[in-house]
Amino acid sequence: MKRPEESQVGKMFEYGYRKSNYGPDELVTDAHGNPISVVDAMLTAEKAAATETVTPHLCYYSPRIPGNTGSAIRLCAVTGTILHLVEPLGFNLRDTKLRRAGLDYHDMAHVVLHPNFDNLVESMPNSRIIAFTAHATKLYTEVEYRPTDILLFGPEPGDIPDPMDIMAGPHVAEQVRLPMRPSLRSLNLTNCASIAIYEAWRQLNFAGGK
Repeated sequence: MKRPEESQVGKMFEYGYRKSNYGPDELVTDAHGNPISVVDAMLTAEKAAATETVTPHLCYYSPRIPGNTGSAIRLCAVTGTILHLVEPLGFNLRDTKLRRAGLDYHDMAHVVLHPNFDNLVESMPNSRIIAFTAHATKLYTEVEYRPTDILLFGPEPGDIPDPMDIMAGPHVAEQVRLPMRPSLRSLNLTNCASIAIYEAWRQLNFAGGK
């Protein structure tokens, strides 16, 4: 006899929310068989601000590599995190590499697109912005995270300097860093974000997880 959750999964496959034969360059479909992309599944800034979350929000400022953002979509789907992308982006949101890295999680992750950084700040006035930057002296583990926080990451790749007007402006409550061995350049952007999100979620007792 099937367990209730197995029956539910089967039903979702049946109606197209989750295609069992999903291909890497294919878009997930809705209940009517219509393709869903990350663009179709986006939240407005206002709705994101009003949504109760179990983890802090994640923000990529001017991301440039579609695979990293696709991986962030997957990360946010499995942790219940809202992902904020601040323009300009270095890719089209319908990019194949973005879809491939995000697998079929686009309809389960909440993504918000902001035309500029001021729009993010204005839409989330009650949130602390915690900037992750190599210029910080404080470790990321030394912060007590809240679900309303915004974890801010700057552009990749690592040889491009952080935009310090964004990463160290008056809107930033904390600057933190991930420890690394000396002389090594950087971690992958979404690897960094994963470490940060899971530390915050751990502090919050993995609320909503199992």
